Amino acid sequence: MSNKKSVLITGASSGIGKACAIYLAEQGFKVYAGIRKETDREMLLKEDHGLLTPIILDVVKAETIIDAVNTISEDTEYSLWGLVNNAGIGISGVLEAIPAEELRRLLEVNVIGLHAVTRAFLPLLRKSHGRIVNIGSISSYIGSPGSSSYSASKFAVRGFTDALRLELQPFGMHVSLIAPGAIQSAIWEKSKAYKKKLRKNTSPEVLKTNHLFVQYSENIINQVKPIPALFVAKAVAHALTKPKPKYVYVIGKDAKLIMRMLKLPKRLFNWLILKHITLEAKRSHP
Repeated sequence: MSNKKSVLITGASSGIGKACAIYLAEQGFKVYAGIRKETDREMLLKEDHGLLTPIILDVVKAETIIDAVNTISEDTEYSLWGLVNNAGIGISGVLEAIPAEELRRLLEVNVIGLHAVTRAFLPLLRKSHGRIVNIGSISSYIGSPGSSSYSASKFAVRGFTDALRLELQPFGMHVSLIAPGAIQSAIWEKSKAYKKKLRKNTSPEVLKTNHLFVQYSENIINQVKPIPALFVAKAVAHALTKPKPKYVYVIGKDAKLIMRMLKLPKRLFNWLILKHITLEAKRSHP
C-alpha cells in the first residue's frame, strides 16, 4: 500500500468543503474535491497547489458516486485515507411552513446522500484503516424553534456517526463529527434567500400563528457573525492526522456556549430559550 494518502471531500465547491479541500492539500494530502458542476472545476483549480483534483460527485446521484469510486480506486500512487462528508443543504423554518417534499429533499442530501457515499467508499477506507469525518452542526445537538427539519437531518448525522464509530473501531478506524456554529459560507446567503421565499409562499394564517418563531429565525440569520471556514478545516485536519482524534469537534463560541447550556435541566433550558426569543421580539417591535 502506498504511503501517500488521499482524501475525498463532498460538497467542495464552496464554503466549508472548499476550505477543507484547500487546507488539506496544503498539508500534503491529495484531495479529491467533490463538485456537482463542471463550472466549479476551474474555480477550484485556481487554488490548486498540485494536489487538488476536482471530481464530479453528486451525493444524490448514484452514477456519479460509482464513477468517483472507480476513479479513486484506479489511483495506484495514493491510497484513500479519509472521507469528509460535507455536502449538505440548509432548509429551515417552522414546521407548518415546510412542505413534506422539502423535508424529503433535505434528508435526501444531508442523510441518505451521506449514507450512500460512505457505504460506497467503505471498502477502500477499510483497506487503508482510514478515517471518516462527518460535518454536522450544533443543530446536531439542539432543536431550536424554526429549525425542526434541519435539526432532524443533523441529529440523524450524529446518530449515524456514533453508530458507525463503533462498527469501524474493530478495524482500527476512527469516525469523528464536526459540530460548527455559524461559519462563513454561501449557505448563509442561501438561507436568507430561502427564508424570503418561505415567507412569500406561506399562508398568512401560518405566519400569524408562528410569527414569534418566524421572526426569530430570520433575525438569527441576519444578526449572527459567522467565523471563517478555516476553523473547521483545521479541525478536520486534526481528525484525519492525530493518533487519537476527538469524537466530536465543537467549533465556534456560539456552538460552545450552546453545548454548555445543554447541561442545564431541560425545563430550564427551554425556558431560557423561549425567554430569549420573547425579548428579541420586543426589541424588534418595541
